[in-house]
Amino acid sequence: MILYTVIPCYNEEKVLPETIRVMTEKYESLMEKELISTESKVLFVDDGSHDDTWDIINDIHEKNKIFCGIKLSRNRGHQNALLAGLMEAKEHCDAAISVDADLQDDIDAMDEMIEKYNDGCDIVYGVRNKRSTDKFIKRFTAESYYKVMEFFGTHIIFNHADYRLMSNRAIEALSDFDEVNLFLRGMVPMLGFKSDKVYYERRERFAGESKYSIGKMLDLAWNGITSFSVKPVDMILFGGVLITAFSMLAMLILLVLGIFGSGFGAQGWIIASVFLCTGLNLSALGVVGQYVCRAYLETKHRPKFIIEEKLI
Repeated sequence: MILYTVIPCYNEEKVLPETIRVMTEKYESLMEKELISTESKVLFVDDGSHDDTWDIINDIHEKNKIFCGIKLSRNRGHQNALLAGLMEAKEHCDAAISVDADLQDDIDAMDEMIEKYNDGCDIVYGVRNKRSTDKFIKRFTAESYYKVMEFFGTHIIFNHADYRLMSNRAIEALSDFDEVNLFLRGMVPMLGFKSDKVYYERRERFAGESKYSIGKMLDLAWNGITSFSVKPVDMILFGGVLITAFSMLAMLILLVLGIFGSGFGAQGWIIASVFLCTGLNLSALGVVGQYVCRAYLETKHRPKFIIEEKLI
């Protein structure tokens, strides 16, 4: 079995030396157990880094041919960088495992992933078995994220990020998804191939800082909702009908109050109702506008990434 491990990198010069050491040991172990072929590779994807990330990848490629890399022409974001790596890997591998450069995801779980692949699984999800190391806010927001996604109709694997094994035919099927707004955590389960899960404990980041800010996490969540679900639009329609019905009832009551001499109070409530309805209309238009914008981007058919350089 030829295995490629795809590792997106963005300004990871502080973590790469340790990542390289750990991945070297892991690949040597897997080869000794004859779980993977000697033609297997670790593929780094430099997502437009501004530090020495690409220089480090160049250097280790010269010293150890297990390591290879591709450099994107500019920063395209984690999901696009990961997809670029998978599309490159599918030309050479039987299966690929995606993992982040900080190796917070336990790479020892790779052994079990490969075993499940050998048992016939095309997709094996790495799933965190607990979040005891997270602070309360981090744990609460993360768990709420998965529940909100499910509520809006986006099927994702609970406590799974992008640590997974995919067979070559699963990656080939993924390549048929031509959408610009990528949300791989929602796209991969849609493939429908035989899948399984491997549970592991996530570690602390050993160097550097996480590149996923709160803003990027919220953007990823919103992208997942608007890319896979029209439920927000349905909720707006339902809310609009409900508000209209209550508004008509309120107007009738205000009219009656006006007849009995409470006209000034009625006028105040009418003004307040106008402002409320205006705000709701603007919010509704904003959400619908998000869908229109995404449809606009999809019609352009621009490339998701451009590869500037390869070390294969």
